[in-house]
This record gives sequence, C-alpha cells and structure tokens, in this order.
Amino acid sequence: MKKIIGYRKLLGVQENTGLQDMKVIYRNLMKTWHPDKFDGTEELKAHAEAKSKHIIEAYHFLVSIAPETRAEYLAEYTTTTNTVGITDFDYKSETLQINFLDGSSYEYFGVPKSVYVKFVNAPAPGRFARRHIYPAYPYRSFTKSVAIQNTTA
Repeated sequence: MKKIIGYRKLLGVQENTGLQDMKVIYRNLMKTWHPDKFDGTEELKAHAEAKSKHIIEAYHFLVSIAPETRAEYLAEYTTTTNTVGITDFDYKSETLQINFLDGSSYEYFGVPKSVYVKFVNAPAPGRFARRHIYPAYPYRSFTKSVAIQNTTA
C-alpha cells in the first residue's frame, strides 16, 4: 500500500481518478520534467531524468491497478482465480505474488503478514485466497507488467 500511496502522491492523483485524467496529469508532469528541457548542468539533467523515470514507473503502475484496467481483464482474472491452481507464491513488504498453473501471476498489495501466515498454513491455500485475499486487496497482473517493462528497456 505504501507503494500505491507514494505513486499517487507523486502524480498528485486520488484513488478515484480516471484513466483519462491520469493520462493528462502524467503528460503534464512529463512536459515539466523531461530531461531535454534542462540544458543547464549535467546534475540538473540527471535529476530530471531520474524524476521522469520515476513518473513513468508510477503512471504505468497506477494504470495497471486502475478500476478500468481491472474491469477490462475481470473475466480472465475470475477464471484464473476460481479454476486454476496455485503453483507458487512469494511475500515481500506487504506484497503477495501468487503464480498460477496457467502461467499467470498476480500481485496483491497491502496484505498484512498475519493474513500471509494464515494463507501459508491453510489446509487449502486456494480456498483461503478466494475467501480472504482475492476480494480484499488491490491487485495487478504481474506477468503483463513484467512483459511491458522488458519491451521498454
């Protein structure tokens, strides 16, 4: 959740900001912080480059968890979480990554350690996740976000 809050603060958006409004805000920030606008010292240009990269990362992350994006892939997500088994999972800094047998992966944000411990110790982790994790925490498709980052690198 800290990551989401930090990115929202960086872009100056609220939880209910729509994709179109977010895009306008993102473009305006990029116009302000584009490294080519800083012809002064290399230090200023390097700072602007780092800031613009952070803005880009924040924008792509917030788009990936936006309600419009989640609604677009809801049928696929529902099928995966209700019918496909869990192969693996990883937990770090209140972020739970769950990998499924069909190759998809999802990240869930703001998952308390106590919920993670109950998930790990549950006799049926899939059932526990369907009841206590999937409907309760913001998520994004992890595999798609990795693919997007690899094509831009």
